[in-house]
Amino acid sequence: MEWTRVKGHHKSDVRLYALSTCGHCKRTKDLLNELGIDYSFLFVDLLSEKEISLVLTDIEKFNPRGSFPTLVIDNGKRCIVGFHEEEIREALS
Repeated sequence: MEWTRVKGHHKSDVRLYALSTCGHCKRTKDLLNELGIDYSFLFVDLLSEKEISLVLTDIEKFNPRGSFPTLVIDNGKRCIVGFHEEEIREALS
């Protein structure tokens, strides 16, 4: 599986687990782009069955419900589940 990297200014390690059809995931990506953050994202629903299983196991370490979007910051020191604009802005400022 291959992460897509969006270059910007580097605040910390930022990874976004998202679904290609999810409105909240799109809003989260749009906000990260607006903030100019360097991040990587993965559209989980576009992966193979085997890869989805592996990724969901990984997501559950940070988000036991496995819902989307899941934004992991600083290798799991912080995790934001769902689109929470103010929380995301504060975490990445």
